Amino acid sequence: MKNIQELKKDLESGATTAVKLAEESLASIEKNKGLNAYISVLTERAMQKAKESDERRAQGKTLGALDGIPVAIKDNLCLEGSRTTAASKILENFVAPYTATAVEKFEAQGAVIVGKTNMDEFAMGSSNESSYFGAVENPVAKDRVPGGSSGGSAVAVATGTVPVALGSDTGGSIRQPAACTGIVGLKPTYGRVSRYGLIAYASSLDQIGPLSTNVQDAATVLSAICGQDIHDNTTSQRPTEDFGRKIGESLKGKVIGVPKEYFAEGLDAGCKSAIENVLKKAEAEGAVLKEISMPNISYAVASYYIIATAEASSNLSRFDGVRYTYRSKEAKNLYDLYAMSRSEAFGKEVQRRIMLGSYVLSSGFFDAYYVQAQKVRRLISDDFTKAFESCDVIASPVMPGLPLKRGTNESDPMAMYLSDIYTVSLNLAGLPGISVPCGKSEDLPVNIQWIGKPYAEADLLSIAAAGEKLV
Repeated sequence: MKNIQELKKDLESGATTAVKLAEESLASIEKNKGLNAYISVLTERAMQKAKESDERRAQGKTLGALDGIPVAIKDNLCLEGSRTTAASKILENFVAPYTATAVEKFEAQGAVIVGKTNMDEFAMGSSNESSYFGAVENPVAKDRVPGGSSGGSAVAVATGTVPVALGSDTGGSIRQPAACTGIVGLKPTYGRVSRYGLIAYASSLDQIGPLSTNVQDAATVLSAICGQDIHDNTTSQRPTEDFGRKIGESLKGKVIGVPKEYFAEGLDAGCKSAIENVLKKAEAEGAVLKEISMPNISYAVASYYIIATAEASSNLSRFDGVRYTYRSKEAKNLYDLYAMSRSEAFGKEVQRRIMLGSYVLSSGFFDAYYVQAQKVRRLISDDFTKAFESCDVIASPVMPGLPLKRGTNESDPMAMYLSDIYTVSLNLAGLPGISVPCGKSEDLPVNIQWIGKPYAEADLLSIAAAGEKLV
């Protein structure tokens, strides 16, 4: 499917209609259903919304840049009247009674939601293999994972079923699947986009953002979903703005920080070469490469998994003593009710993280682990603050290597955790970051991560878009 800008032109010229685009999107979902990218396909709802979009356009009353554009949303984002499962057995039949603010703003622009995408259960994972509804396959390489936890959204975009999709990023869950599938993934500044209606994993780390085929589309979506939360009566949130307004500016004079710790031992040689190639081209365009140091970054993964699992154990404590509806195997048309234990309801990875979180929050270990992790979090944030005193953006890898082989998570969970080594620090510090394709290694995609200053998404997207053209 074409990108947002191209589809918008086709709609405005009459070359297509919202109904036709929705039909094409739904047909593509059916064609690619073997990849298991979607948990729910909203056919009737999508066709009705597309029809309404065409009627508005005929009257000259379009709602915004996304009016009539087919989109998808991750299945941990609530959509009123639609099943919202977070890819977990415990929520298999949960129907959301309200709509998440980011999704509400999406639809306020006229976006047509065609489906809800598969994910790691409760967003806990980096491979999209922990879903109760089955693993998502990577269309780039069937023997590799598509990344997680927003792997379904990434595959939905990579296969062209939709031009853009929403995901959530707790430690790299937008940026990493974008890298695994060769598309763009943007994690905004923490607090830039409302989390209302997002099923929580780790509340101080979670952030909603877009996956797209190019940087301009990511900017368009971010402009649509950010701004004042209608459910928040405070005035602390920043207003909406056009985040693509600086795209097209030159790289000349821009200072790009290159952390020496990020390009040291442990980074795959092919990935390193692809990233350094883009940085050299940026330098040739007039950018200034500046080596910087992030001395506390080696503690990021340990700090992240202590904080994230602690918050997860607290957030998921509400799912206990649940009464669950299921279809009886003995009687095809009957439904039984029974109380389901947490060991029955949660998958292995979710159970593992709840147990770890409960452990670090226990009275005997709270000070030794959780408090220390929060102190390290501040040190990492301070490292970024110091770096941005002399840099406009920071460049880094997204992952230490190519997408993991399928099944690695089951045999070696630590390999999955360590794949987040370059992304979790941004969530700990609350910074914006974007994952952008920069080449290939062994015929698999490689992405570069651009890291921006807090609430400086317009500058970040401008540099990322310029870098996008250098590949």
